[in-house]
Amino acid sequence: WCSWIEDPYFIKLHLSYSLKTNTNRSLIVRYCKYQFLSVNYDSPKTTRSLKQPLSEQKKYIQILGSCNGLLAVEDDDGRILLWNPSTRKYQVLPSTEIEFPSPPIRCSRSTYYGFGYDPVSDDYKLVRIVQLLGAKDEYFHSEAKVYSLRSNSWRRIKDFCFYFISYRQLGFLANNVLHLLAFKTPESSKRDLVGFDLRSEEFSLVELPDFCLDENIYFDVKAMGGYLCLSATYWELGDIVADVWIMKEYGVKESWVKLMSSTYPDLLLCSPSEVPLAFSKNGDKVLFHFKLNRDRRDSLVWYDLGSKRIEEVGIRGVPIVYDVDLYVESLVPLNLKPPRGKF
Repeated sequence: WCSWIEDPYFIKLHLSYSLKTNTNRSLIVRYCKYQFLSVNYDSPKTTRSLKQPLSEQKKYIQILGSCNGLLAVEDDDGRILLWNPSTRKYQVLPSTEIEFPSPPIRCSRSTYYGFGYDPVSDDYKLVRIVQLLGAKDEYFHSEAKVYSLRSNSWRRIKDFCFYFISYRQLGFLANNVLHLLAFKTPESSKRDLVGFDLRSEEFSLVELPDFCLDENIYFDVKAMGGYLCLSATYWELGDIVADVWIMKEYGVKESWVKLMSSTYPDLLLCSPSEVPLAFSKNGDKVLFHFKLNRDRRDSLVWYDLGSKRIEEVGIRGVPIVYDVDLYVESLVPLNLKPPRGKF
């Protein structure tokens, strides 16, 4: 058994089966800044405590991305780690300098991350984009770097020419492409969806539905079930309406399909930025994570696409405030080796 679960071919087979069958999925819940729980996706009452890498130091940890069972996390000292909660293994990434020239004026600095898998090189990559912006937009500088798990090193790539003027710090993975919302200029009110292809390491624009051109519509983008997922919130006849769209065929603008539409407070929306986390195993429900301002608590709910009913999910052992991400339980190691072939 030990030799099997450490065999690269078996690890890939196990992961492939989990992704194809929607099994071995878990929610990872962070609360009190550094404590983590693993929650069974299909039975949220079943939880187990996770010992995160820096638990003894009680370090604040932020999740930067999740892919194939590996989590990219950052502590409050700026150290970045890759962590597999299932195998309890982790690795501290080497540090890398920010190679900005000294700006001529006072600037604000923002950092954006994205984490994913490149099937061509069979490698896990972490993208870091750092931007400097002058107080009156008269100065702008951007730097992009990619970390490779296989080489355990950082390297500089082509700089990114769009402006990230947003609270968003994370890129979302769909079709092996990381996605972030950006502006072409600091003064622009129109947001674009920019994709970074982990295979070619090139940036490109992804077309949004035409209604996103309306400045009165607030929208946000994430990934769900391997699809790009867009939430749009707007006023209609005095009500707040929330729509959820998914891109059924990646890169094809006409394939955006409205998954659901709900009127506040049917879906208990408290923020225009809420988007769903995941589909249920058979695809007939959608899981949402809400921050309910009126009760000052977090909540998970299932939304039934057929009946349009909602069902709140209770998680045992967590306080009223928490963050939640999805991950698939896997045996993916942090020292990548080529497969030895079938056994």
